[in-house]
Amino acid sequence: MLNPLRVLVSGLTQTSTRCCSGYVSRMRFLNRLKQDDVFCAESVSDSDLILFHSLKPLLKKNPDRSFSSVSLHHRELNSLLQKLGADPSIIQESVLIGCSDRGSALFCLDLAAVDVAAAVEEESGAVFVDLRKSFFLLSDSEAPLVAKAQALLRWHQTHRFCSFSGKPTERNRSGTQRVTAGSTVIHYPQMSPVVIALVHDGSRCLLARQASFPPGLYSALAGFCDMGESVEEAVRREVAEEAGLEVLSVTYSGSQHWPFPNSSFMIGCFAAVSPTHSQLSVDHSELEDAQWFDLKQIQTGLQTAPPKKGAPVVTWFPPRHAIGHWLIAEWAEQQRHHVTQR
Repeated sequence: MLNPLRVLVSGLTQTSTRCCSGYVSRMRFLNRLKQDDVFCAESVSDSDLILFHSLKPLLKKNPDRSFSSVSLHHRELNSLLQKLGADPSIIQESVLIGCSDRGSALFCLDLAAVDVAAAVEEESGAVFVDLRKSFFLLSDSEAPLVAKAQALLRWHQTHRFCSFSGKPTERNRSGTQRVTAGSTVIHYPQMSPVVIALVHDGSRCLLARQASFPPGLYSALAGFCDMGESVEEAVRREVAEEAGLEVLSVTYSGSQHWPFPNSSFMIGCFAAVSPTHSQLSVDHSELEDAQWFDLKQIQTGLQTAPPKKGAPVVTWFPPRHAIGHWLIAEWAEQQRHHVTQR
């Protein structure tokens, strides 16, 4: 299985070669929306909006049993809010998250302030779902967009005051920044750097679980980067702390925004350890369990769905659009190729 990030980068490269102007024009349109408050405000009236309530995205079940996020055009949402007796001016609190291929802006909006969750669910035939759960329901293309939207909405909710002066902050129309009232101090949305490393000894890979994980879920080791650390240093430290292993080499694989716990920038790596020094010494204050998995076990886990409530516990891995899944799948593909080459 190919790393989706590499497929995306490759696709952008090919697209740029064939029709560079399309991508460039969309990026410049987005940049104007971010910088020009008047233009952005005017664009909202011809935009689509993805809906949330208390940071839960509104999802609808499709005929094929898949799920998708619910977006409404500005005029549809305006009419719906009026019908429900809510103030349509809340739409002005929407946050820019992208634009479509046809050049219309895409915003997100949290409806918690007008408390119409039940009515919106009834009108739309959809339901507001916890973001963690929604990651197992949405497609690979929709999950990152919903994650970005939720992260931006949460950032605005938690940064209404300047952390230095304590004064209120005011957002620009697109929601890409906040400015401290009465000053020129600008605040931008932030992500915390996190290394996520798939440790391997040549024929096995190491997966672990925290006590907070759903039953049976195992993933790669992960931890926040300390101030002043390089990615390589952070990987070596985390593996030493959590598993008691010394890393020989670190190889970068890809990166991903992850909305948990409060917007992380996940930096995915492979960490090689010596097969002759692979005895685990697990820090149980950090991990509930850690185990070595061979290729067959990994292939089985990649095909295993999360167990339903009340069902027997089985080993399963992160959802397919999570970087933890990418790393596990990429390692399995490398191992499979290596085995067939023997």
